Amino acid sequence: MASHNHHLLLILFLTFLPTIFSLLAADRAALLRLQAAVRGRTLLWNTTTPTTCLWKGVKCDNTTNRVIELRLPGYGLTGQLPMNTIGNLTELRVLSLRENSLSGQIPSDLASCTQLQDLHLQGNSFSGEIPESFFNLRNLLRVNLARNNFSGNLSSGFNNLTQLRTLYLENNRFTGSLPDLHSLIGLRNFNVSFNGLTGFIPSSFGIFPPQSFLGNSLCGRNSVSCNSNNGNSLSSGAIVGIAVGSGIVLLLVIIVLLISLRKYRRKKILPRTERSPLDHEIWNPNTIIVAEDNNRSNNNFSSEIRSKERYRSVTKKNGSDGLVFFGEDVEIFSLRELLQAFAEVLGKGVIGSTYKAYFDSGVEVIVKRLKNVCVSEEEFRGKIEEVGSLVHENLEPLRGYFYGRDEKLLLYEPMSEGSLSALLHGNKKQQLSWEIRVKIALGIASGIEYLHSVSPKTTHGNIKSSNIFLTDYYEARVSEFGLTQLVSSLSNLNGYRAPEVTDTRKISQQADIYSFGVLLLELLTRKAPDIVLAEEGVELPNTVQSVVQEKWTTEVFDSGLLRFGNIEEKMVQFLHLAISCTDRNPDRRPSMVEVTRRIKEIRG
Repeated sequence: MASHNHHLLLILFLTFLPTIFSLLAADRAALLRLQAAVRGRTLLWNTTTPTTCLWKGVKCDNTTNRVIELRLPGYGLTGQLPMNTIGNLTELRVLSLRENSLSGQIPSDLASCTQLQDLHLQGNSFSGEIPESFFNLRNLLRVNLARNNFSGNLSSGFNNLTQLRTLYLENNRFTGSLPDLHSLIGLRNFNVSFNGLTGFIPSSFGIFPPQSFLGNSLCGRNSVSCNSNNGNSLSSGAIVGIAVGSGIVLLLVIIVLLISLRKYRRKKILPRTERSPLDHEIWNPNTIIVAEDNNRSNNNFSSEIRSKERYRSVTKKNGSDGLVFFGEDVEIFSLRELLQAFAEVLGKGVIGSTYKAYFDSGVEVIVKRLKNVCVSEEEFRGKIEEVGSLVHENLEPLRGYFYGRDEKLLLYEPMSEGSLSALLHGNKKQQLSWEIRVKIALGIASGIEYLHSVSPKTTHGNIKSSNIFLTDYYEARVSEFGLTQLVSSLSNLNGYRAPEVTDTRKISQQADIYSFGVLLLELLTRKAPDIVLAEEGVELPNTVQSVVQEKWTTEVFDSGLLRFGNIEEKMVQFLHLAISCTDRNPDRRPSMVEVTRRIKEIRG
């Protein structure tokens, strides 16, 4: 019987063998046609190798050797995608051609890639309408067609893509109305801003912020209200209303200018137009309830001080209105003065929003407004006072806090260079040398090493580039340590989070090390981990490791680093350190003591 089964399997294998070879040949032929049709680094493919699985950007199934991923982001590709190229890769799961200079239309035979889950074509010059055959790709999870020249109406055929989680269509030339995509119940990321869309925003888009619809003539949901006048001209009442409203706006502008001029003459800091008084920007001051035990004795806190080497020997100053300050040289102000200061929104994260407050006296302070605080007042104060007592040259010192029934605020000093995230990915991102990046990495590592030295259970809990701030000389200051223990467990998409983490209130030191490893990869690649995860559905460590395994190590580095000579060996050592930190097995990750030591060795 066993012999019979063996012969049956052999017969089946020999029967399908020609088909298997035919499909592999079809994949190879498709990639060769693509190489001939476009110009760029695909020309570096070594076509003499017996398998396409060794070509850069190509990933094959381990069993069938069929092409399942084609990733050529930023490869300098130009030209158009002809028929019988991508469409012939019928087992393709991922297609990433983002940030190139490809043009023309999406080939209609892309519909043959029925297994496709991720499509990333953003940052090219593709044009024309999305072909109807596109909407047969029912396994699509993530689609990014942003920053192209696509045109025509948005088809209701998107409703066929019921598995879709991400759809980015911003900065194109789409026109017409926005279809009701009621079938996309799993859609979590959506953007159609800066097109030529008109009409109402359907109710199915109610969960998305106004920024998703900017730069169109859309109205209704999450946007401007729609005009109910069906005529082609404004009514006389509307004209009068506009005139009166314009007059009021002009009057307000004049008043604001006069106030600004007065403050300027008094040499007091006034923020620019995007800033506004904190009590308007953040909260209504009438809702703030001052805690009853503002004048607690410092004896309770001093009993928590363990050693002068590890904790700050601080003076804790309690204001009469609930503000508590740490330190001898900290600037003291009242809650009312804080509320009347002008504020600039710096960012809004899952833990809370961050503002920069400007006082008339010239003092500036960073205000962190926490949300979803889930601990008692006693536990909150105890944790914040512990955080306030920690002092290290690479930790951002906590200058004060406020605890109220409806508001919980933390106060920090502003850093001149802003956050590492803004430096790497912001509108004013800078060219960073190898020496500066190593200096930043070493500073972060030293700060986290210090935190881990306090006790085995002391962790940061939310390491990411937006929580790293920099001084004039690129000295790193680690911020927001310990705050995740105060708020409800976070379920947001997070490209820094270790795979074993199930409750963000209970982060281990090994999980911190994983997040630090992702941060090292971010410094090396200049890729934002959250964006990589959201757009490509792949964590940055996995992306990097897949490239390294294919022996394309230099391909992962930020191109800005490659211009600096004689550092490739150090870059590779740095890369392998980051990979060891992001090992999926927590027990195999190095300690922060070891990480800091290795960074110093690599720096030399």
